[in-house]
Amino acid sequence: MPAYKNISLQNAENTLIITLDRPEKLNALNAKTLDELREIIQESYDNDEVKGIIITGAGEKAFAAGADIKELKNLNEVNARKFSESGQEVFSLVEACPKPVIALVNGYALGGGFELALACHIRVATKNAVMGLPEVTLGIIPGYGGTQRLSHLAGKGLAFELMMTGRKMNADEALKTGIINYVVDTKEEAELKCLDLLHTIYENAPLAISMVVNCVNAAFSRDEDGYLMEANNFARCCTSDDFREGTSAFLEKREPVFKGK
Repeated sequence: MPAYKNISLQNAENTLIITLDRPEKLNALNAKTLDELREIIQESYDNDEVKGIIITGAGEKAFAAGADIKELKNLNEVNARKFSESGQEVFSLVEACPKPVIALVNGYALGGGFELALACHIRVATKNAVMGLPEVTLGIIPGYGGTQRLSHLAGKGLAFELMMTGRKMNADEALKTGIINYVVDTKEEAELKCLDLLHTIYENAPLAISMVVNCVNAAFSRDEDGYLMEANNFARCCTSDDFREGTSAFLEKREPVFKGK
């Protein structure tokens, strides 16, 4: 992959680690960063060397402390709609990625940063993580899908409270409410936890994993019949080499070797 200005990349045993790399700005998501993230995620879809993705923020202070306020200040009704839709498109690419995407939430994940974490499939946080959607304190609302995804994850009542008050949550509260999957002490431990989760996922059939993504996302879409999606994807799995390998390995009492075909 090419070099980027606001994002750094590392490949660790087929896992792409995407680091939002503007620590002096608390990794705030400006337009350039979103453009780079869009390009990286799109490229990863078809890159056979990438089996899974971790998204995190540079430094210890922040995952991403929201959108760039200087860019927000200049918005009007016309370009604000484009601003919102562009961010929604990028985060939808993350959410729909056929490969597992884990957010390593270190430090502040506020506004657009929290919305990015919500778009990932799984979230692992450090003890110092602070999450919230405080946009109402700026006179706006979340615009990158946060009103929808937080409601799905946290429930309507808590989502209303957090977005209406702008209140921030610590990692333990986010864990109790189901927004975060795991909380660990340090960023290093969080990365190990993410890699451990991904390596467990990698042992399973890649096609089946991608279809799990489709079906779970369909459960929260008004445009999809989730049960129909499940039946169709189940049928597709049964035509795959991975299905034949998985069932044969089970019957032969050996470990399967999946090839994603």
